[in-house]
Amino acid sequence: MNKAWALLRLASPQLPIGGYSYSQGLEMAVERGLVHDQDSARCWITDQLLLNLTRFEAPLLLAHCQAAAEGDWAALGELAEQHHASRETRELALESRQMGYSLKQLLQGLPELDEATRCFLDTQADLGLAPAWALAARTWQISPQDALAAWLWGWLENQLAVLMKTLPLGQQAAQRLTSELMPLLEQAQHEASQKQPEHWGSAAFGLALASMAHERQYSRLFRS
Repeated sequence: MNKAWALLRLASPQLPIGGYSYSQGLEMAVERGLVHDQDSARCWITDQLLLNLTRFEAPLLLAHCQAAAEGDWAALGELAEQHHASRETRELALESRQMGYSLKQLLQGLPELDEATRCFLDTQADLGLAPAWALAARTWQISPQDALAAWLWGWLENQLAVLMKTLPLGQQAAQRLTSELMPLLEQAQHEASQKQPEHWGSAAFGLALASMAHERQYSRLFRS
């Protein structure tokens, strides 16, 4: 079977885990005028990608995928706890929990799920997105690096979808922005792959503040 099918399946916005319903604070940034046009949108996404995802989220997700691929369930359990503890706001915690739960439900209903993975899932009452993503990659025989690439791509697509709904940003402008940002996805994947656990960490205060403010936003399209 063509391995691209599994990768496209994992990265697809049609994966029924609700990723499209979250903005990760971007809607609040638009509300407050921090993001108001294509240039400011590029700056916001670039900062989050290089100062947050590359330094912590991406290497942590890659470690999840490597542990799942190797069947190292003890390590995967420890990483899942670390991921859960690292959610800085209520919104971000609920996002990870809801998407992880949806992906867990999906995996448990698949015939290709192996017994070891099914046993691990049965021990995880409150699974977050990162470990669930790693288990999906294992189930569909996607390499850890490709699983990370799919996650980064899905994150960028969701951010651009938020912009198209909250800014006067059309589809062609979004595609131009995608072309400008794709080299940064490559950079993020490379740097995350080289980062050792003792150097994981970010201090994305602006993102955390935007997420906390979004919890109280009067009118909104997205859940976080």
